[in-house]
Amino acid sequence: MPLTMNRDVFITCAVTGSGGTQDRSPHVPRSPEQIANSAIDAAKAGAAVVHCHVRDPETGAPSRDLGLYREVTDRVRDADVDVVLNLTAGMGGDMVFGSTEAPLPVNAAGTDMVGATERMAHIAECLPEICTLDCGTMNFAEADYVMTNTPGMLRAMGQMMTDLGVKPEIEAFDTGHLWFAKELVKEGILEPNALVQLCMGVPWGAPNDLNTFMAMVNNVPDDWNWSAFSLGRDQMAYVAAAVLAGGNVRVGLEDNLWLDKGVLATNAQLVERAVTIIENMGARVIGPEAVRERLGLVKRAPVSS
Repeated sequence: MPLTMNRDVFITCAVTGSGGTQDRSPHVPRSPEQIANSAIDAAKAGAAVVHCHVRDPETGAPSRDLGLYREVTDRVRDADVDVVLNLTAGMGGDMVFGSTEAPLPVNAAGTDMVGATERMAHIAECLPEICTLDCGTMNFAEADYVMTNTPGMLRAMGQMMTDLGVKPEIEAFDTGHLWFAKELVKEGILEPNALVQLCMGVPWGAPNDLNTFMAMVNNVPDDWNWSAFSLGRDQMAYVAAAVLAGGNVRVGLEDNLWLDKGVLATNAQLVERAVTIIENMGARVIGPEAVRERLGLVKRAPVSS
């Protein structure tokens, strides 16, 4: 099919993630203040959306602490720059099995499995404009770790998001995830004007090649909005690829630590690089108000107000 380039592009900055990057770069934020400040700097650089996880301020390990999410949310909403807040709802579905001969009991040190209501507690409390819905179960590269999202769990969490008025960003790591997302819309659990993030090159999901990427793009309904990203050195190449294929873009330290070979990046620098690529392609970068209008979002007041 012919490509239809996107001329009005929004940038999402994935600020910190939950991966083991906290000791690989001094720019990966840990505390709520650092995460919020990095998100605000990304917004000033041109990101319309900031996608946030929280981490233990001392160790940098991923966290589901409600207080940390509240602090990040209030700091971002109290900032002197406008931005759409997107909080992860992906935590609490982590399972690490035992050895191949004794997979059960699971490895307690790496497993974090909780119910749908607990996984959504910070979303219900903070009411971000967007939250993520990882739309399938998937093996990850790390040993015997499985990201667990059963159909029942996704139906329950998706309905909670819809009831709360928080727009799900469907995280699609493979074509089957898009298939199930369309089923959730068909069942009325998710609203028809869905939002999708195409996650490329994450082992062992959709491989990072253009044929697979276009297969993912061609499985997104025409009336949905979508963005895409890839990891590491391919992050900026996928800025161009996503715009060319008609989508929006995601950059940030969750997916890539580097600005150039041997040069560690900040979130703001990655956003600035993405802005340059988009504008040099003849497109324009749109801001948070235009994103709200496009996605049907309503700006929220700070939690503490």
